[in-house]
Amino acid sequence: MPCLVGLIAIFAPRLAIVLLVIFSDYIGEACKNNLWPFLGFFFMPFTTLAYAWAWHSAPGHTIDGIWIVVIVIAVLIDLGVIGGGGSKVRSKRTVYIRSN
Repeated sequence: MPCLVGLIAIFAPRLAIVLLVIFSDYIGEACKNNLWPFLGFFFMPFTTLAYAWAWHSAPGHTIDGIWIVVIVIAVLIDLGVIGGGGSKVRSKRTVYIRSN
């Protein structure tokens, strides 16, 4: 079951967050406040999942060392997904303007 959730998280992170919230308290234990998972669902889903995974995997629930690297990579992936869509829109707009 965890492998299935991991695969879903790679391809559809928001669906993975919804499944984890409905069927477990995995994200709720990592984030004491309900605001951060809610904002993470809309703005940075990979980072939200990476933080929950790092919090549960780190000894003593202290995020340091390699777990910070995991979270930073997730932030970069989230920013790349957001930024990649914006650059694609800009390139289409530029092509449309030049063709007229």
